[in-house]
Amino acid sequence: MHPPAEASRRFGQPGFTMLELLVAISIAGLLLAVAVSASFRFYESIQYRQAVRDVVTTLASARYQAINSGRAQDVAIDPVAGIISFNDRSRQLPDGFEIAVHTAREVNRERQGVIRFYPEGGSSGGGIDLERPGGRGVRISVDWLMGRVSQEAYAFN
Repeated sequence: MHPPAEASRRFGQPGFTMLELLVAISIAGLLLAVAVSASFRFYESIQYRQAVRDVVTTLASARYQAINSGRAQDVAIDPVAGIISFNDRSRQLPDGFEIAVHTAREVNRERQGVIRFYPEGGSSGGGIDLERPGGRGVRISVDWLMGRVSQEAYAFN
């Protein structure tokens, strides 16, 4: 006796086995896990670069305004809250970064380090360290004599 024609056609049709489907789904899952991890690191890197850019820009703007207005300008940094303030503008730095402030004691305020820029172009001097998780970071320095803002990458081992 021969099997019915429908049954023989069903076994001859192309398709995937259960094992092939499981392997394909496993590979897709691994790729997705790697992509999510890489995109998180990329996003953190973008946040970090933007935070550095915000700090450098704020300091440079304060120096420029001090020279142009003929009045001293203060930039206040609250390392605990992660806020940098100049005039009426405050910027919140991203969470997860360690912030250390090195400033002249005479111009500091309660809980805040202050870098003051003077009309002749100088400053009170100081610096801000922004450290990423893992010990890598950047040191943003303000020269007391010329008020120049510079940055330098560092890594703790």
